[in-house]
Amino acid sequence: MELRAKVSAALKQAMKDKAADRLSTLRLINAAIKDKDIAARAEGNEDGVGDGEVLAILGKMSKQRAESARAYEEGGRLDLAERETAEIAVIEEFLPRQLSDAEAEKAVSDAVAEIGADSIRDMGKVMALLKSRYTGQMDFGTVGPKVKARLS
Repeated sequence: MELRAKVSAALKQAMKDKAADRLSTLRLINAAIKDKDIAARAEGNEDGVGDGEVLAILGKMSKQRAESARAYEEGGRLDLAERETAEIAVIEEFLPRQLSDAEAEKAVSDAVAEIGADSIRDMGKVMALLKSRYTGQMDFGTVGPKVKARLS
């Protein structure tokens, strides 16, 4: 089942269960996907966005909420931090399992070997390959420095 359908099914179930917090988060996810669809249609892509783009949207939403939760904790607003953490849990239900550090290292090594990268100039090619294969499964903010270290 594609991600869009999973989100819609979860939204309907949350309505039936009268789970207000979960419903709110699912509506935010749906709205973000629809915003991207509208932008894609404006660029001429009538089908909207695919699962890869939806994964990127979900990853971004999860990361934003993690940063907000950290800021709320530092500011002493634990109630808001808990709310953000609850939203992260709902968002991550639709994301694939995150790769462990060892798996991420292996993915980087495999990508470098597959491309035949030997200098920092090849970093863009390696990152593009990783993003095409592991969108939603790894944090590219932490993988970038690993690739850079490997190619330096």
